[in-house]
Amino acid sequence: MSERLSTRFAALKREGRAGLVAYIMASDPDHETCFEILKGLPAAGADVIELGFPFTDPMADGPSIQKAAQRALKAGGSLGKTLDLARRFRETDKDTPLVLMGYANPVEQMTHGVFAEEMAKAGADGVILVDLPPEEDGDLRAAFAPHGLSIIRLATPTTDDKRLTKVLEGASGFLYYVSVAGVTGAKSAKTDSVSSAMQRFKRATPLPVAVGFGVREPQAAAEIARLADAVVVGSAFVDEISAGAGPEAPGRVLHKVKLLSEAVRTARATEGMRA
Repeated sequence: MSERLSTRFAALKREGRAGLVAYIMASDPDHETCFEILKGLPAAGADVIELGFPFTDPMADGPSIQKAAQRALKAGGSLGKTLDLARRFRETDKDTPLVLMGYANPVEQMTHGVFAEEMAKAGADGVILVDLPPEEDGDLRAAFAPHGLSIIRLATPTTDDKRLTKVLEGASGFLYYVSVAGVTGAKSAKTDSVSSAMQRFKRATPLPVAVGFGVREPQAAAEIARLADAVVVGSAFVDEISAGAGPEAPGRVLHKVKLLSEAVRTARATEGMRA
């Protein structure tokens, strides 16, 4: 398991708060603008970063991230360029966990062994491959193990207890709970269903649980932050780039990150004040 991830989640637990996991798409809207956004994320309040690598068929992603992938591919984005961004980011920040997120095809083309080596060289901490089920990721797990890299798995509202046991087998870093049935950014997470899911996950695993899909605004982020170990936000940040990819794009994205981060950081304290 990634030491940076375990250290960060342990610190969040000590502080008594949830973390913000901020997702952006590598090379969106272009390589250098993306790097400006990426290196600004920690100061804006991101506790963990998910850096998506663009793919032509992002089947789990809604319109916002599909468009981000198209912009990134048009700008020359690739898995190799994503690793380059991760490497450059790590030169500016030694502590913030950075996880790559995407689809299995580019990794298969690179080969598991080369991917693991390049991840380690870049200072990345783990990967989320949404279309690689646990039954088929044994080779990747074996390639990751010598480097202490995490394979982060997904659970959904349809993951029953039997399936959850399989999902957790060999998982590390954190469990990513996809809180709605459907694609990214399409629906909003419901607090009641998240609460019951969290209770079930906490009985099943000591891993931190990050909740994502459907979290766009500070109020929703705060509600999830009172229940989960971390809140994942992606489409809301990507949409700030869709609004205009000029020189003001990094500022817009980072402002949105700051708003969501403040809501997440203060959620439990605010709940205590209301009680």
